[in-house]
Amino acid sequence: MTNEDKIQTLLEKHAEAELGGGQDRIDTQHKKGKLTARERIHQLVDKDSFEEMDKFVLHQSTDFGMDKKRFPGDGVVTGYGRINGRLVYVFAQDFTILGGSLSLAVSEKICKVMDLARKNGAPLIGLNDSGGARIQEGVSSLAGYGNIFMRNVLSSGVIPQISAIMGPCAGGAVYSPALTDFVFMVENTSYMFITGPQVIKAVTHEEVTPEKLGGALTHNATSGVAHFSGKDGPTVLAMIRELLSFLPQNWRELPPDVEPTDDPDRTDMGLREIVPKNPRQPYNMRTIIESSVDNHYFFEVQARYAPNIIIGFARLNGRTVGVVANQPSFFAGCLDINASIKGARFVRFCDCFNVPLITFCDVPGFLPGTAQEFGGIIKHGAKLIYAYCEAVVPKITVITRKAYGGAYIVMSSKHLWGDINFAYPSAEIAVMGPEGAVNIVFKREIGAAEDPAKKEAEMIEEYRRTFASPYRAAERGFIDEIILPEQTRPKLIRALESLGNKRDRMPAKKHDNLPL
Repeated sequence: MTNEDKIQTLLEKHAEAELGGGQDRIDTQHKKGKLTARERIHQLVDKDSFEEMDKFVLHQSTDFGMDKKRFPGDGVVTGYGRINGRLVYVFAQDFTILGGSLSLAVSEKICKVMDLARKNGAPLIGLNDSGGARIQEGVSSLAGYGNIFMRNVLSSGVIPQISAIMGPCAGGAVYSPALTDFVFMVENTSYMFITGPQVIKAVTHEEVTPEKLGGALTHNATSGVAHFSGKDGPTVLAMIRELLSFLPQNWRELPPDVEPTDDPDRTDMGLREIVPKNPRQPYNMRTIIESSVDNHYFFEVQARYAPNIIIGFARLNGRTVGVVANQPSFFAGCLDINASIKGARFVRFCDCFNVPLITFCDVPGFLPGTAQEFGGIIKHGAKLIYAYCEAVVPKITVITRKAYGGAYIVMSSKHLWGDINFAYPSAEIAVMGPEGAVNIVFKREIGAAEDPAKKEAEMIEEYRRTFASPYRAAERGFIDEIILPEQTRPKLIRALESLGNKRDRMPAKKHDNLPL
C-alpha cells in the first residue's frame, strides 16, 4: 500500500466516523430540531479550534450481536477547543449511535478528557443526549458511570464543570450532571429523571408525561436541579459561552477582567426612592443590582427557582463578582428551604473559584410554617450560614431595608466575617420587626393603657426610631458605613478595590462537614 493509499484510507475513516450512526439517523436528529454531537461542539467552541480525540474507538462487546453494531467513536465525541480564546475540554454524546448509550468504551473516552481537563486546569463541558446505560454491556456500563462520577468529584472545586442536557438523560446518567457546577437544559427537547413515566405508572400508578416529570421547566422552576434553560440548542450553547466569560479556568486563577466601559463613579439618584416608606410594601431588588453593576447587566442564575433570593454574576469596573440578594417582591424576601440551598450552593461556587461576593440584604426572617419546620429549615438554613462562614473571598454587603434576627446574621453580616458592610439610611437592623418586638417587650404597658391601639402605634414608632435603624449597629462597628443609596455603585467598586489583596484561609482539616 502506497503512502497515498494510506492517506486515502485515513480520509475515508474520518468520513465514516463523522457520519456517526449514518445519514438516516442524522436526518432523524435534525427532524427533531436537534443538532448532532459534532454540530453542537462546533457551535460551542471558537471557529476551527476543536481538536477531536479517540475518533476511531470501538466498543469491545460481543454479546447480543453487538459485534455487528460497531461505529467509530462509539456514541460520544470528545476533545478540546477554545471558548473566547481560552482552553476547554468537551464531550458530546452522539444520539445517532445506539441512542448515545453509555458503554465502557464511551466512559473511557469521557474519563480521558475529564482527566486532561483536571490536570491542565481547564473547564469541562458535557453535552448530554443519551438513552442511558448500554444494557447489552451489563455491569461494564455501570462501571463506566461510576468512573465518571469519581472524576466529577475529583474535579469539584478544581475546575468549572458545566453540563448541558440536550436530549434525554435518565437513570444513572443524571448523576454526573448533578455533580457538576451548572446544568443547562433545552426547552421541550431535553429531560432528566431517575425513573421514567412508565416505571412510575407501574409502581405508584401515577400518570405523568416526560416533560412534566423532568423537562426544562420542571427542573428550572420546581426541583432546582437545573440552573438555566434555553429555547433551543444554539441558545443554550451561547449561554454556556457567556457563563464561562465570568469564570476563571481553575481554582488557582482569578476570573478574567474586561476593559470597563461604564463610569465607576456613576451614581443613580433614582435609588433614593427605591425603598418604599411603608415597610410592608415590596420593591424589586433587581433595580438596585442592575443600577450598581457595569452597564446595568446582570447574568442571573436559577432565575425561576426560589425567586425570594437572587443569585448571579455581574462585573464591577470590569471585575467579575457574584451577587446574592433577598428579593422583597417574593415572600417579602424571607429565607426558606429552597432559597437557603440555592444561595449556599452559589456562595460555595464563588468561593471555590475566587469570585468576590456582593450581598444585598432585605430579609425579615425565615419563612414561618409547619411545612418549613418539618422540611428541615433549621438544617437547610444552616447551609447558607456555613457557606458564608467558610468563604474567604472578598465579601461586601449592603443592607437596604430589613435585617432582622438570625436571617440578618446569615446574609454575610460582619459577624460571619463580612469584610465591608454598608447600610442605607432606610436599613432596619434588629432582633425582629417593630410590631413583633413591641408586642413582646411592652405587652403589659400596652394592655394597661387607656387606648391600647394608640399606645401600641406609639411604641412601634418609638422602637422603629430607636432600634430598627442602622445607627445602633454602626455605633457597635457592625456596619462600616451608612451610605447614600445613589452612591451604591462607586462605594462597591472602591470597597472591592480595597480588598484586592485579601488573604484568608480556613483551618487545616481533612474536609468540612457541611450540614447536608
